[in-house]
Amino acid sequence: MRIQEAAERSQLSVDTIRFYEKAGMLPRIPRDKSGWRSFDADSVDWLVTLERLRSTGMPLKEVRRFAALVHEGAAASPGAAAERLEMLRRHSKRLTKRRDELDACEAYLARKISIYSNMKD
Repeated sequence: MRIQEAAERSQLSVDTIRFYEKAGMLPRIPRDKSGWRSFDADSVDWLVTLERLRSTGMPLKEVRRFAALVHEGAAASPGAAAERLEMLRRHSKRLTKRRDELDACEAYLARKISIYSNMKD
């Protein structure tokens, strides 16, 4: 599939996909005879992974490192899988903390809404 379809399936913009490619976060994307990028299902799955990491607030520097570890593979770097796992665990803890903060903010707003709803003008 071409880049536009990969963008639609991954919910990323074409520009973002090109950025990820230039930044080395994508595996080599083959090109067809006309020179167009030819994305497959695995490429789109990887784009979705990058999108999820970024949309949940993982810093770009960490996403780059995660992608590098994935692309190195276990053969090139025996500790890569363990490092990726640790990165994901660390990020999950950040998300849990952020979710707790948002829940507390939402509870506060609910109390305020209740107060203002019961006020008489």
